[in-house]
Amino acid sequence: MPWILQKRRITSYAKHRLTYLKICCIVCILGFSNIFHAYGQDLHKIVVSLDLENAGLKETLKQIESRTSIRFTYKSEDVPAFKPVTMHRTAQKLDDVLNELFSNSSLSYESAGSNVVIIFKKNAAENKAATAVPALLKGRITDEKGVPVPGVSVSVKGSKTGTVTNGDGYYSLTSPESEGILVASFMGFEKKETSFSGAGTYNIILLSEARGLNEVMVIGYGSTTKKDLTGSVGRVEMEDLRKAPVFTFTEALAGRVAGVQVSSNDGQPGQGQNIIIRGSGSLTQSTAPLYVVDGFTMEDFQSNSLNPEDIASITVLKDASGTAIYGARGSNGVVVIQTKKGQAGKPVITFNTTLGIQELRREIPMMSPYEFVKTQTEMTNTSLADAAYFTNGKTLESYRNVEGINWQDKIFRQGKMQSYSLSMRGGNEQTKYSISGVINNQDALIINSGYKRYLGRVSLDQQVSKKIKAGININYSNANSHGLVAANNTGTSTVSNYIFANVFGYRPVGANMSSLEEDLFDEDMPVGTGTVRINPVITAQNTHRVANIGELISNAYITYNILDHLTLNIRGGHRKRQTRGEAFYNSLTPQGAESPVNTKGVNGNFSFAENNTWNNENTLTFEKTFNKVHKLTALGGFSLEGAKTTTYGASAQFIPNEQLGMFGLDEGTALALTANGGNYTLQSFFGRLDYNYRSKYLFTVTMRADGSSKFSKGNRWGYFPSAALGWNMAEENFLKRSRIISNSKLRLSYGISGNNRIGYFDTYNRISFDNRLNGVSFNNQVPGTAAWLSDLGNGGLKWETTELANIGYDLGLFQNRIEITAEVYRKTTRDLLLDAQIPFTTGYANTTRNIGSIRNEGLEISLNTVNVRTGSFRWESNFNISFNRSRVLELTESSTLFSNVSGGFSPAPNLWMAKVGGPISAFNGFVFDGVYQYADFDNPSPGVYVLKPGVPANGNTRASIRPGDIKYRDLNGDGTVNDFDQTVIGRPEPIHIGGFSNNFFYKGLSLNVFFQWSAGNDIFNGNRLVFEGNSQYSYHTNQFASWVDRWSPENPTNKNFRVGGQGPTARGSSRVVEDGSYLRLKTLSLAYQIPAKYLGRLHIRNLSISASAQNLITWTNYSGLDPEVSVKNSALTRGFDYSAYPQAQTMVLGINATF
Repeated sequence: MPWILQKRRITSYAKHRLTYLKICCIVCILGFSNIFHAYGQDLHKIVVSLDLENAGLKETLKQIESRTSIRFTYKSEDVPAFKPVTMHRTAQKLDDVLNELFSNSSLSYESAGSNVVIIFKKNAAENKAATAVPALLKGRITDEKGVPVPGVSVSVKGSKTGTVTNGDGYYSLTSPESEGILVASFMGFEKKETSFSGAGTYNIILLSEARGLNEVMVIGYGSTTKKDLTGSVGRVEMEDLRKAPVFTFTEALAGRVAGVQVSSNDGQPGQGQNIIIRGSGSLTQSTAPLYVVDGFTMEDFQSNSLNPEDIASITVLKDASGTAIYGARGSNGVVVIQTKKGQAGKPVITFNTTLGIQELRREIPMMSPYEFVKTQTEMTNTSLADAAYFTNGKTLESYRNVEGINWQDKIFRQGKMQSYSLSMRGGNEQTKYSISGVINNQDALIINSGYKRYLGRVSLDQQVSKKIKAGININYSNANSHGLVAANNTGTSTVSNYIFANVFGYRPVGANMSSLEEDLFDEDMPVGTGTVRINPVITAQNTHRVANIGELISNAYITYNILDHLTLNIRGGHRKRQTRGEAFYNSLTPQGAESPVNTKGVNGNFSFAENNTWNNENTLTFEKTFNKVHKLTALGGFSLEGAKTTTYGASAQFIPNEQLGMFGLDEGTALALTANGGNYTLQSFFGRLDYNYRSKYLFTVTMRADGSSKFSKGNRWGYFPSAALGWNMAEENFLKRSRIISNSKLRLSYGISGNNRIGYFDTYNRISFDNRLNGVSFNNQVPGTAAWLSDLGNGGLKWETTELANIGYDLGLFQNRIEITAEVYRKTTRDLLLDAQIPFTTGYANTTRNIGSIRNEGLEISLNTVNVRTGSFRWESNFNISFNRSRVLELTESSTLFSNVSGGFSPAPNLWMAKVGGPISAFNGFVFDGVYQYADFDNPSPGVYVLKPGVPANGNTRASIRPGDIKYRDLNGDGTVNDFDQTVIGRPEPIHIGGFSNNFFYKGLSLNVFFQWSAGNDIFNGNRLVFEGNSQYSYHTNQFASWVDRWSPENPTNKNFRVGGQGPTARGSSRVVEDGSYLRLKTLSLAYQIPAKYLGRLHIRNLSISASAQNLITWTNYSGLDPEVSVKNSALTRGFDYSAYPQAQTMVLGINATF
């Protein structure tokens, strides 16, 4: 892309950023406005957890005060001797707790506003006469979707009569009076008051309440309420996430959380997603976040090992306040996942099934037979075209109406997907359990490719005694994918070995159409011209490639309440991950057939890898409130972690009996045997201190020390501190009485985290054994394998560290029906760990080094609203947008770092670069300047063309350049285009990303519409480099239909060059760099809840049917199959598209039943 376009983008980015900063300033000013008188806080909106055993009344009230903002007032003489209180409650509404506390007593209470509760003696007038007529009240309580709600507290207002709904939502109680008000309350719903007159059935519908400040947020080694949060934490709406018809939660995560970029390499079945939080923190090392699943930490977690239906919550820790407690592994952010647990009560069995189809979003238009043959006649060796297309009197016109072979139609199919999930959860006050399993099956878009997965999970929590609690979680997954790999991320294959090189390039017409479809190799191709002309359908049908991943994750914990305010938690876990790979190439595959390009005959290989990871974490937590206003939480702990990796592999060639498949490998000739292993350990000490003054002033400080075996003794330990401040302005007097502003909080944080994601032994020299010394005889013996130094270690390696500063502001309006969060951050990574090139004089090519520093700066805005909530209709919206700009601050070896594509793209060397002052990744190449026209030559005549002085050559000799050849811009003005004229031609990083979700509810109907976008990113379309201009100049290779509009004397266009006019080695240029921006209707889901009255006889608690779609519509200017693509997945080498497996449009029908 020309530099002026880059300048416009940067200017646009700056304008957008200033605009949003202005909005934030206006919001902050509004936050200080105080124009209305306040009401007291509703007791049913306050949540409290209690742990009391034979406690007195005053002790009980003190514990409530220490854990809420409520203060009690009473006269001593009004409080007589009170019965001992035993109460163990978790996250229960305060009014329910007080009703239970004062039931069957002479005391009552009343809220006096300003968070004050008055306790007083009941008057005789309050007690109704014994002669009052009682009334039997019964009914069912459901939510707005018609789903029964068990455990709802139902009481008669002003009396001691109350009950709770059963597992099916039914209640029954006898009121002491025939008229009155029924009160129904339950956590997560608005309290509902319903008038009654006489005995009868009173059904009640509860409305979900807007998310409150007492919502529990899971953070590192604990949890806190949203009100007391000091860090930057993103929360995923799990209900919205589950509506997406996908197998893994990461597939539906894109656009859900501000500052979290989720992209796919391609649409390969079982393919994982790339998740980047607040910009890439490394150039060549992993940028994936740390995952913490039920307290078990994993750096290389695979999302397909966890069933989305088993997930209770996902929180994303984005700033140092949350990530520094994880020290060495927190620099890329932390994703904390809590799974569903069992609940006390009747077992709840849930069955969920979905059936769906998948379609290709679009095909790439290819040349018709006429256009293809015409192109062949314009190539240099016309004899090949004459022999292939013009025999038996055929001419070019003979192909004008011929229907050619559409290889895309033959390789693609309608995919099918099925999912079956079953779970059972239940228990009692002492023992709670959860058991679940899922089966997924997918026949993917490309023939003979698919994906199967089996998951099982067991969770058990046991209250051993009033002081000891223990639990265990076991998760097993087995995933199996098969079929051709469309794109090779390692870049070791040539252009023609990729599947879509053959789908796009295989010619649509030939002299013998039947043999074109039935033969593996194109019979008209001369020997030794490469493998582009390979039948893609036969290849896909006969290639045996299988990848199987089995994983067992188990972890257990024990919690011991040493004292009332002191808790010990011990947790341990183990993870075993086994990966098996198989590949077999029979005689109907290009790798196994007899041909000049295959020297191995029928061959195959297998691989096995096992990774065992274990960890142990021990924490001691002190939590106490002093003088009712000073809340102090202190956590200290240490952890141990280790991993051991083992890999094996073998391959064989010239297998005599291909019918045996993989079982015939032992009959062949051994080709290679591999065996590797490694291990590492990590020891850590950490602590956190939280101080809270009246939930008004908040302070958090953390410290962690990590010692890793990956570094040498002198650099083994890294230290990672952080601090955060929070000011809850809504608790100040000048805002406390506002009717408009319900939350206004300013947050500041700064800290350091680290990264040690390098090889286990990068600090050591590595010795390898192979046949590199063949030909050298020792003691006159036959030359064989020998030991040699294969990798150069670096004993001076040290920790990569990331400094992260964050400023955030939270604003809630109208009882938090409108919630706005704005954050700005600066993330600086120093001592980058990089796979760096070193001088060849050392005898090595690369080594790991600390080589520089980079910086990411950004702005994030989130908006959550409850737009309408009236009667049976509700409309809620969620919007987020994130801006990020990266910059290279320092590269110690030079001012520029390059990386190439390799694997068949040598025409585009050093495609990516990171340059001091520029972004961490930019496309490097030549600026496309159109096509040479006749006007660029002096006195042009057929066969004689001389460039005018001042017209630069494109890299070829001036005398060889012809009209219609590609032209590049001569940036340094020396008259010829060479490597010194390469510059930035594109930027893979988006300027902003985001998502916009709308949820509509009407009685039993619910509709979710979710849009996701990426804007300002570029894609290097390698497909166009090969198939829009024939950069390889390959005969009998079809091209994109867009190349029909190419230069000719009759069509002197500047858009596309002539046949053979691709220039020297078809250099990479801005011609094939495209705007990759897109807006996608990511998820559309419609569900209907069957009314409960139709389900009673079937013994079904809840039944819903749904229809949903994924990737339904995409708006983009990108010409490739899909704009969400990057087959090279490091931070430096993003945005490259060649032979990528396309993303599918998915349509699914589902049934969910609860018994």
